[in-house]
Amino acid sequence: MAWLFLKVLLVGVSFLGCLYPLVDFCFSGETRAPKPNFVIILADDMGWGDLGANWAETKDTANLDQMAAEGMRFVDFHAAASTCSPSRAALLTGRLGLRNGVTHNFAVTSVGGLPLNETTLAEVLQQAGYVTGMIGKWNLGHHSSYHSNFSGFDYYFGIPYSHDMGCTDSPGYNLPPCPACPRDEGPSRSPDRDCYTDVALPLYENLRIVEQPVNLSSLAHRYAEKATQFIQRASASGRPFLLYVGLAHMHVPLTRTRLSADPQGRAPYAAGLREMDGLVGQIKDGADRTAKGNTFLWFTGDNGPWAQKCELAGSVGPFTGSWQVPRGGSPAKQTTWEGGHRVPAVAYWPGRVPGNVTSAALLSVLDIFPTVVALAGASLPRGRHFDGLDASDVLFGGSQTGHRVLFHPNSGAAGEYGALQTVRLERYKAFYITGGARACDGSVGPARSHEPPLIFNLEDDVTEAVPLDTGSAEYQRVLPQVREVLANVLHDIAGDNVSRADYTLDPAAAPCCDPHQTACRCQTASQPVFPGAGAAGNETASARPPSF
Repeated sequence: MAWLFLKVLLVGVSFLGCLYPLVDFCFSGETRAPKPNFVIILADDMGWGDLGANWAETKDTANLDQMAAEGMRFVDFHAAASTCSPSRAALLTGRLGLRNGVTHNFAVTSVGGLPLNETTLAEVLQQAGYVTGMIGKWNLGHHSSYHSNFSGFDYYFGIPYSHDMGCTDSPGYNLPPCPACPRDEGPSRSPDRDCYTDVALPLYENLRIVEQPVNLSSLAHRYAEKATQFIQRASASGRPFLLYVGLAHMHVPLTRTRLSADPQGRAPYAAGLREMDGLVGQIKDGADRTAKGNTFLWFTGDNGPWAQKCELAGSVGPFTGSWQVPRGGSPAKQTTWEGGHRVPAVAYWPGRVPGNVTSAALLSVLDIFPTVVALAGASLPRGRHFDGLDASDVLFGGSQTGHRVLFHPNSGAAGEYGALQTVRLERYKAFYITGGARACDGSVGPARSHEPPLIFNLEDDVTEAVPLDTGSAEYQRVLPQVREVLANVLHDIAGDNVSRADYTLDPAAAPCCDPHQTACRCQTASQPVFPGAGAAGNETASARPPSF
């Protein structure tokens, strides 16, 4: 564990500063190496049809649409899972959940997180001389050494998990609605719904809780401010940078803003889209002002819309999962139907990525890791296998060839978490299991196993309405190929250096800046609250940075 101690030591040494306590921006006498900067923006629960450039019915993403017009838009781009933690772990490791160990979501009381023996994109770029920052939703562990600062990020500002996983004083739009944080002692949780009232939502700057509960109405502004400050300071330093932004949008609760005051129709969701689009625009403008021409911005989403939230959920566009609909449930988030994992994606790099290009290459969030590593002139970590590919030929060479095969892990609607039972093979998609997540009407589609698998031709049937006839020549030609590629990946994983995440729960792991106050309420923590302090306030040795 010597390497972990050194990691904690190096992080802890820097906690004596204020705004950017982890970042050494001063390298006198050195000039910027000819390495590109990277800004990766990950939206939350945003549907493929929520991007106006994808879907004409959407009118609320002017900045993203402009970015697509000036860059490259991907129409066959996929999250690596259909729920939060596994998708984010895959982005940062370039590996599926069966390899990196993260197969389902972490909780407020989770003891573990992304396994510490996994190497993140931030760690690779740190070794290549980059300064690294993260703004927003982490969702890969917050207790002890699982905080983002111990996973390669020099600077962190954000919420450690989804912003519905704690109460606030001004709850946003949610279905069903959740109450505000209690001001005095009361029941620990609303008995009839999944609303948190025992622990308020914390806002961290590095290892310090700076606000609990967080003010959601100002969060987008603060994210934009911190992101642009990081870009400006990193650019002025002469060091290349990686900035990863995990947006709160479009996950519920949606912020109550002036634009969302009209209760008619989808007004709150449309207002949320506009707020998110404005935030992305501010980050893009900040990068353009300070490092245009040397900054690669990649925007995408973690999974499809959360359909059970009804009018507070996004649009899947044409990917309606029509086979599943009459059998109950939603074919969006938590499922392996296209609406669950096909997400909007835009790449922007003036002078490098050609403008106004639409790419039909089959790509994935998994590809961000190897692509960025290659562009940074770094090397992939040794001793493990990766599921992503370097997409440089698509981005810069005009290629329309991405993956031949993608695997869509089970994400909650059916089957064992993380298991690979849905296979994309060129234009075809095979399901060994199907199921519908909870829908707006409350229905759930029961899991159904399929042997032989259902196979759809997505080129002819984007709605996944009618599977191929099992007796057809087309089906008989594709089936052996599906079986072969699935057997090959499972064999490869069996021989790989795989990790196992700790999903143990412990109430003491919940972030709490003042356990003596109801819901852990405090506005400014006077001392750092290290991951692992928990409701009882006990600091663990592995999480406590040394004093110097």
